[in-house]
Amino acid sequence: MIDARKHTLDSVKKLTDYSDFNLYKMDICYDYSIDKIIDRGIFDDESALGAILQEVLPDYPVNLKMPNFGCSAFTMKNPDSVMMGRNYDFKNDTSSMLVYCLPKEGYRSVAFAALDNVGANNPELSDETRLATLLSPFSLDGINEKGVSIAVLTLDSKPVRQQSGKPVIATTLAIRLILDRAASTEETVTLFEKYDMFASSGRDYHFYVTDSNGDGRVIEYDCNSDDRKLVVTKSPAVTNFFVMYKNFVKPYQKNGVYGHGRERYDKIMNVLEKNNSYTKETAWEALVSASQAPNPNDITSNTQWSIVYDNTNL
Repeated sequence: MIDARKHTLDSVKKLTDYSDFNLYKMDICYDYSIDKIIDRGIFDDESALGAILQEVLPDYPVNLKMPNFGCSAFTMKNPDSVMMGRNYDFKNDTSSMLVYCLPKEGYRSVAFAALDNVGANNPELSDETRLATLLSPFSLDGINEKGVSIAVLTLDSKPVRQQSGKPVIATTLAIRLILDRAASTEETVTLFEKYDMFASSGRDYHFYVTDSNGDGRVIEYDCNSDDRKLVVTKSPAVTNFFVMYKNFVKPYQKNGVYGHGRERYDKIMNVLEKNNSYTKETAWEALVSASQAPNPNDITSNTQWSIVYDNTNL
């Protein structure tokens, strides 16, 4: 193994001491190329994961799966800072990795990865689980040094598979692309527009992004469009329904292709609307209001972590 990957593995540190699932941190010391991953071609889950593995773990056999994502997210703005709150909800319990990344050709960032998605809830268990943590840069949410924060959330519609002839990008790869290269929400949208989207793991998704100016937008692929047109909607919050079709979504029920989780959206909005000024305590109140208990029959239940990204003060 080359030294950079060994240094990355050596940087892994356990931050909590719970019985089953824990929080870890790591510093990404090896180089990777998003462009090379995309150039290898993404046609399905196998090719998407293979393209990433070939870049990150060449010549090392690791059994991995593509993840699913639930969740809630929102933006708060006050005179001193802009914050993004985020709950990661998924029915399977997971350890998580706090990922510090400093790419040679990109912005510094901090992100969260679910270790259950790469079969590494206990990185100390074996050489294979240690190696699997090297996939952590392809995360589920994060913030970069320009004050851009982004999160991915699942939907109930048919998985998007655009085929307009643009280069194809998959779900977690899009998160890393934005953290490495976007300095604003507007730049995030421009980057998304350059690619065809492939939604991995047989699920559909949308993305929530905000920046240090408080420009919170939801990036979605219209479920009522034959070519799954990219649509961007300004919104202070998002859960697991199409914000562009918010008026078609009722709380406490499934709403067909339009999604679910309206009740969590409403709870977050109630917290934000009742406060005259926003603090980290406000963000925590909103996250608690939208958190979910475990439900084995609901893929977007069971809040795994809650985090507030401060886009202004980093």
